[in-house]
Parts: sequence; structure tokens; C-alpha cells
Amino acid sequence: DWGWAVDPQGLYNSLSQYYDRYQKPIIIAENGFGAYDKLEDNHEVHDQYRSDYLRAHIEQVGRAIHDGAGVIAYCAWGPIDIVSCSSQQMSKRYGFIYVDLDDEGKGSGKRYLKDSYK
Repeated sequence: DWGWAVDPQGLYNSLSQYYDRYQKPIIIAENGFGAYDKLEDNHEVHDQYRSDYLRAHIEQVGRAIHDGAGVIAYCAWGPIDIVSCSSQQMSKRYGFIYVDLDDEGKGSGKRYLKDSYK
């Protein structure tokens, strides 16, 4: 939604090249993306796109490890929705847990598990 590239193969390439070059353990500290998630009337969030994104990237991390890259950790980007540092928006959601707040900080603040949480 913000024009960022989605490139699981690029993650594989980067991990392989960095490990080949430096031979140091690699920790992926944050991997994910922001999206306009919709909270349904039944308090569900259907974010298959996030599950697909994470699955594709984790598969490429596994492939890189299989091919010799020393990846020792993978952390998804924000397990809970937070205010975006790049856009200062709450509507740009990252997490597996939906926080009922809008860009103005209005809402109940309640948390709801998204489909991607499962």
C-alpha cells in the first residue's frame, strides 16, 4: 500500500551474499510490512496477505540456511499494531494483533487476534 517492494527471492540473495562475504551469524531483526487491515463487525481481521508474505520470506530464509547461510534468528516486524515510524499512522498496521485505535488515537484500545496470528 505504500509502494515498498516485496521480494522474498531478494532476501535469499542478500542472506547468501552477506554470509558468503562476512561469515558471521545473521539475525533478521525485523521483517514484515504495513497494510490497511480491516476490523470486521465480528472483531476478525482477515489478513491472508500478511500470512502469504511471511510464509514466502520464511521459506527463503530456510532455503538460505540450507544453502549454508548462518541465519540464527528471524523476527517478524511488530507482533502488535503500533504507530508507524515512517508515516506516523496507526492505520498502517504491521502486527498479528489488531489494536482498536485510529490515526488520531481514538478507539477502545482493545486487541484482537488477526488470522495471521494463527
